[in-house]
Amino acid sequence: NLAKVGVEGSNPFARSNFSFINQYLVRRRPLPLSALSGLWECGGGRPVRHAGAWTARTFLMKIHLYTKTWNEEALLPFFFRHYDNIVDRYIVYDDGSTDATLPILSAHSRVEIRNLTRTKARSQVLSFQELNDSMWKESRGQADWVIMTAPDEHLYHPCGLRLYLWASSKAGATAVPALAFQMLTDVFPDPDEHLAETRRQGVQLDDYNKLNIFRPDALLETNFAVGRHTARPVGKVRYPARDRVLLFHYKFLGKEYLRRRYAQLDARRGEIDQTQKWGHQYARPPEELDREFEDLRRRAIDVRGRSARRLSRRKWWRPEPS
Repeated sequence: NLAKVGVEGSNPFARSNFSFINQYLVRRRPLPLSALSGLWECGGGRPVRHAGAWTARTFLMKIHLYTKTWNEEALLPFFFRHYDNIVDRYIVYDDGSTDATLPILSAHSRVEIRNLTRTKARSQVLSFQELNDSMWKESRGQADWVIMTAPDEHLYHPCGLRLYLWASSKAGATAVPALAFQMLTDVFPDPDEHLAETRRQGVQLDDYNKLNIFRPDALLETNFAVGRHTARPVGKVRYPARDRVLLFHYKFLGKEYLRRRYAQLDARRGEIDQTQKWGHQYARPPEELDREFEDLRRRAIDVRGRSARRLSRRKWWRPEPS
């Protein structure tokens, strides 16, 4: 479990080796000032309490991840490479995959596969919405945090997401929305890449700012909108003082992949979905997708750089843009 703490970066809480853990958690030496400032950042801007009591046991949280799949064989290697150092248990609802998705899922020791039942026969979107509001509840009393995401959504924090969530627990946060970027690459990435490290060009995407992470014992209901794009959580809801978790949306992975995937997803929309124009972007003609791709390419920035942190973001959970 200690292996889930370390990631890259200059913050002493984000090293890829275990020297920090050994010196300051196991041997319980006094924490340096740089580490305390790092904890302030990892805690979302709120002070982390009870510093003197930190030990290695502090990090032994349980994190469950819920997602839905349909023919995701191309994205699952990237997905697991990103989340395996964060997640203790994956609960995957599969919507009838016919490619190698199910064998890939079955080969992973921490994955539990469930059959996704369409509760709304004429609407994929409404069926998914109902499932989004219910599936996470089985983690009550079992997990400290749950992550709700999709195979093309990679959640990121510079301190490392697992450590950030531990610090957020200490700071009292119970619900963590993420700030989204539409990521893009000229060609489909190599299968051994860690996309959050190698594919960092993207464009601000505030319509996709989502409630991706929360404490299941703190919330009574999530009340997700269609597509999980907004939520009206009920219960003990406390957001971080600062929003630092990012959502990297890896859909524009080369024009060829984008066209093929959109055509596949368009064919699965139900009658009600088409009437309500849910998922309408999947029906766009190839030339329109090409124009959007080129526009995104012109506007793309390093989503982990300073310019990305300075962006003014529209947040449904905050009264004013920030």
